[in-house]
Amino acid sequence: MSEQGNGMDAAELKRRIGGAGVWLGGTLVAATADQARTAAKEIEDLGYGALWFGGDLPGAKEALAQAAVLLSATERITVATGIASIWSRDAAAASSGANVLAEAWSGRFLLGLGVSHAPAVQARGQDYRKPLSAMRAYLDGMDAMPYYGPLPAPAPRVLAALRPRMLELARDRSAGAHPYFTPPEHTAQARKALGDAPLLAPEQTVVLDTDPARARATGRAFARTYLGLPNYTNNLRELGWTDADFADGGSDALIDAIVPWGDVDTVAARIRAHHAAGADHVCVQPLADTLERQVADLRALAPALLG
Repeated sequence: MSEQGNGMDAAELKRRIGGAGVWLGGTLVAATADQARTAAKEIEDLGYGALWFGGDLPGAKEALAQAAVLLSATERITVATGIASIWSRDAAAASSGANVLAEAWSGRFLLGLGVSHAPAVQARGQDYRKPLSAMRAYLDGMDAMPYYGPLPAPAPRVLAALRPRMLELARDRSAGAHPYFTPPEHTAQARKALGDAPLLAPEQTVVLDTDPARARATGRAFARTYLGLPNYTNNLRELGWTDADFADGGSDALIDAIVPWGDVDTVAARIRAHHAAGADHVCVQPLADTLERQVADLRALAPALLG
């Protein structure tokens, strides 16, 4: 029986994934397996350290199976769930599945876990209750689960965390935190809550477009869904934003803060702002209507982010 735990330490994880990664959502869900593998290989060849993906929702691709598809196409890059919902599979399945991936692909799988949101959980016919307690119990279940396969090291895990208590749980029970839909001001607060050692890997959505009206419209279309979810709006309120900023898809000021837009240098400056605020690794999500166009944007950004 293999010994369980939380895999590699945060310092080794930071070294492996470097300062910049990629976050892909709906376009990857909609892509064929061949298209996903092609994109993953190019992202690896560009030099990004990790490929994070979302979509572990009712009707979307199952997260651990999707990770296997991406890992099968690549040789070096870390593949990370951003996130795997604790409501989508029980703790035993998450632990075992993550460890299969970690052993099969030489420690290149990173399990990002999160409590998701009430509408997605209710769509499964489940009760979205006490998310912090639910996450704590889930981690207890994972840590108590034996694993009978060969396992050089368990899969490392991070938690999707926004507010202080979940950040503290990420600090104490995982390798770090993966905040989503946050500006650099939140990164500074998250680093303070985590301390120096844990991984801090915020997601940053960007729009490579220098036309203000068009770029903000793209950002606003993206933000509208998230501004209807209390997890995100409550977090933004703590940063000083108000209901007026959340109305009609977001005020210009909020959109500019959450979804930076402009040329490569302008967008890269926002990524550097996260690093200056304490991020170890920033997961860059370019907004585009196809996976191919997202990869093209990542190609354009690579010299500024990875040089």
